[in-house]
Amino acid sequence: MDQNDLLARVPEIAATMAAAEGSPDVQLTQTRYRAALATGWGIPDGASVLEVGCGQGDMTAVLAEAVGPAGRVVAVDIADPSYGAPVTLGQSAERLMATPLGSRIEFRFGLDVLDEAVVFPDGGFDYVVLAHCSWYFASLEQLERTLARVRRWARTLCFTEWDLAPHTREQLPHLLAVLIQGQIEASGSRGQGNVRAPFSRESLLRQLRTSGWEGAADTRTEDTTGLQDADWEVGACLELLQDADRMAALPLPVRELVLSQADVLRALKVRRGNAPLPAYTVVAR
Repeated sequence: MDQNDLLARVPEIAATMAAAEGSPDVQLTQTRYRAALATGWGIPDGASVLEVGCGQGDMTAVLAEAVGPAGRVVAVDIADPSYGAPVTLGQSAERLMATPLGSRIEFRFGLDVLDEAVVFPDGGFDYVVLAHCSWYFASLEQLERTLARVRRWARTLCFTEWDLAPHTREQLPHLLAVLIQGQIEASGSRGQGNVRAPFSRESLLRQLRTSGWEGAADTRTEDTTGLQDADWEVGACLELLQDADRMAALPLPVRELVLSQADVLRALKVRRGNAPLPAYTVVAR
């Protein structure tokens, strides 16, 4: 699909998402951002795409529109269909599959691409996409193994994630929220949140080199203005800090460090409209 056509169809794509029922403006913003990602990658009509970490399908819907009726998107996620709130992964997928885009999509939930029983044909996909899913991984080492595993299945990798280097003071609450969550996870107090192993852009580039992907020296910064993710992560972080069991599981020095950073987060955040961190995109082959 022509890039301008894809961006023009954002309202129709957003309407395919179950979350649009309760928050149409939020969904429109999220879909518009993902359409901009797809246009930057230049995914053409008829392409075959493996999407790892598809979640509720925000990126999946855009990819399905981009590849057109002759293309296909296999969207996988390690989470169970019952995961997610207020809309679960399964509910969102069911809604999307009932639209005209559904014939181009195959969802596979509860699937770990590191499971040796999971096999796709070598070179069977034109693209593999990981869009804002890599901080969900339990560790950077698990991500590296995943990148190495999918290398044989796809010719081109399209990757995007938040950048830990803020551009403005207003982005500091988002940064603190993800770092606090990452420290809690890294200290052994494990949960099921969106942020488990945040890492820098430079760390990702190192992982790509060791996992067999090439040509990723250059990255592109994405415009995240207007996205609601900073508010979501600040809220998730503050809720986590109220979890007595999770906090008690932390070693005392880590708990004291986390609580001090939380004091800074509370001082800097605003009630609504916290600025999201920048994001970066990498294309590798």
